[in-house]
Amino acid sequence: MSTTIPDSGTSDSIVIRTATPADYAAIAELTVDAYEADGHLADENGYRETLADVAGRASAGEILVAAEGPDVLGAVLFMAQPGSAYSEIARSGEAEFRMLAVAPKAQRRGIGERLVRACLDRARAAGAQAVVISARDFIQGPLRLYARLGFVRIPERDWSPIPGVQLVALKYDLTASPSNEDNSAPPAAHAPVSPPS
Repeated sequence: MSTTIPDSGTSDSIVIRTATPADYAAIAELTVDAYEADGHLADENGYRETLADVAGRASAGEILVAAEGPDVLGAVLFMAQPGSAYSEIARSGEAEFRMLAVAPKAQRRGIGERLVRACLDRARAAGAQAVVISARDFIQGPLRLYARLGFVRIPERDWSPIPGVQLVALKYDLTASPSNEDNSAPPAAHAPVSPPS
């Protein structure tokens, strides 16, 4: 399945589609580059190898890419159900996505948002009630994006996979009315997305 989304920055278009094995090398490179540029790999702890192992995570769910012509500009792992080796915080009725990355040269073009929206669409189609994710506590740009799209903090699920790495948990309620989707206030039951204090 692919979706063509016009790119407001050029006359070309960005296509969101399921990755093929031919995309894996480009996905590995852009993911490592993006995580390194954002400071995720400053304290090397083996995560670089995990990010580069695209074939390993392909069996856990659907890898989506944002492509422009032959170039893969972004990627994300979408899991419609909890329970895979890559699922971190999803519970029954929840989908999850991980390893969202946009090549540094392609950032600020809305590609990350397009990939997130593709995950939300797939979760709806799969009958999920919510989408959950974990995000580093210091990534201000992505946290603002998630808040704008309607994700809310679920601090009771915040966690730390290793010492020194704090992840905040976020949730998007797929059962809320469609008018809650873009730029509206999050439900009062949860705190808006912001880094923990």
